[in-house]
Amino acid sequence: MRSLTVLLCGALLGACTLVAAAASAPASLPATSIYRIPPLTLMNQDGRTFTFASLAGKPRLVGMFYASCQMACPVEIETLKQVEHQVVKSGGQPIPVLLVTFDPVHDDLAALKKAAAQHHVSAPEFQLSRALSGDIGMLGGVLGVSWRPLPGGGFQHNVVVALLDREGRIIATDPANGRVDPTFVKAIVREERAAH
Repeated sequence: MRSLTVLLCGALLGACTLVAAAASAPASLPATSIYRIPPLTLMNQDGRTFTFASLAGKPRLVGMFYASCQMACPVEIETLKQVEHQVVKSGGQPIPVLLVTFDPVHDDLAALKKAAAQHHVSAPEFQLSRALSGDIGMLGGVLGVSWRPLPGGGFQHNVVVALLDREGRIIATDPANGRVDPTFVKAIVREERAAH
């Protein structure tokens, strides 16, 4: 119950801050765009640096993870690969994926490279990234992802992957728990077609 309360409070705080930040965001983005989160600078597994807002312009999947996770995060990544396969099988194009670590202290470039190699994913189609600056807690709040460090290392966390439209509005979400949801796949294909 406590973790649900933390998640709801985090999501509410993130949403309120997103609205407050809207005044300083690019005018071309709608008020509900998560790209309006105050500047978040990221680095992917190839060492490429970019801003979160620079990803606007095409639909994509966005979630969070940490590289040394042995349970939920590997399942998340493999589920997203299966989702990609189903999207292509359904007549869509592979959709870009961005996963941001909530453990940037340990997930340096070497850790991101290792995780990408283990899961056979490559940028820019599938980016594993860490924040160089900005508030990842705000990103987590808006996505509905919560985490807390465990005493022996690692994190207790949930998994939420959001489908964003090209302007950064959340269209659908999925728990990426090992099962490919056909409804989520259809939402991706529909959003891709609407973007063209």
